[in-house]
Amino acid sequence: MIRRLDLRGKNLSKVEYNREIPRAKLDVVAAMSAVEPILEQVRTGTEADLISLCQKFDGVAPVSIRVPRAELTKALKNLNPEVREALEVAAQRIRKVHQDQVRQTKVSEVEAGATVTEKWIPVDRVGLYVPGGRAVYPSSVLMNVIPAQIAQVPSIAVASPPQEDNQGWPNGTILATCELLGIEEVYAIGGAQAVALFAYGMDGVCEKADLVTGPGNIYVAAAKRALRGVIGIDSEAGPTEIAVLADSSAIASDVATDLISQAEHDVIAASVLVTDSLELADQVEAELNVRVAKTKHSERISIALSSQQSAIVIVDGMQQGLEVVNAYAAEH
Repeated sequence: MIRRLDLRGKNLSKVEYNREIPRAKLDVVAAMSAVEPILEQVRTGTEADLISLCQKFDGVAPVSIRVPRAELTKALKNLNPEVREALEVAAQRIRKVHQDQVRQTKVSEVEAGATVTEKWIPVDRVGLYVPGGRAVYPSSVLMNVIPAQIAQVPSIAVASPPQEDNQGWPNGTILATCELLGIEEVYAIGGAQAVALFAYGMDGVCEKADLVTGPGNIYVAAAKRALRGVIGIDSEAGPTEIAVLADSSAIASDVATDLISQAEHDVIAASVLVTDSLELADQVEAELNVRVAKTKHSERISIALSSQQSAIVIVDGMQQGLEVVNAYAAEH
């Protein structure tokens, strides 16, 4: 299911390590050409054009692009209590981390009476993108919204693709998470068209944002690249990836779960285990064989794990392991 790469006895450079563990191929340039007409349609269009794009790319046309507040309230009311509790615990932890990261104003006196002040102030409005295509992640709501709230951004809007199984509204758990965090402005739109809506705004539908953040597929990344300058962006994120550095003390089932957690995102997601323990490598591979078959997205996970971007990498020791993961520089 996952290839094994033996680097024992090899002293490689960062470039050579990256050749051994290549990323999945991603053609952002081609994607930019594909999104150009979408961006223009949003820039010059109406809500009817947005609904048409939803039908074309998501297979469902929402009644309106703006999600009614009643749908948010209903989603939270219908949320599984155990899921709600998990979201609340996650929110508490995320809030603690980002609260500790708040920047302080600093004043440097270069000479008597001559000072330079560094002051952090929030943007007026952010558009936060939450994916909802192959898989749905309320964690993306938490990790986008909470930092914006701590930064005291006055206006926060969320966009997520419409779902056929939720009457054209975004996924119910995503809506419930927005309600849980006090977000009232939510839009049923995904992909490049969502980024364009935040970048350009649309009369009677959505106000232009200053900054757009959040993960997404290659078309979301392409739209961010194309619209950078029209709107601020966080980054051009590539396919999700994880690297786990583990010795013989690691719990194989936990390692396998971590690898699966990213592989389920996309067939081009990367999951890499770096270890100096052949026993752990065998145990993790055995766990993957059992666990992947039981997952909801087993076919997608199997493709991601068996492709060139994923591997179990065997090294001489933790020092070489550190060199490998440092050269690889994984997202997770």
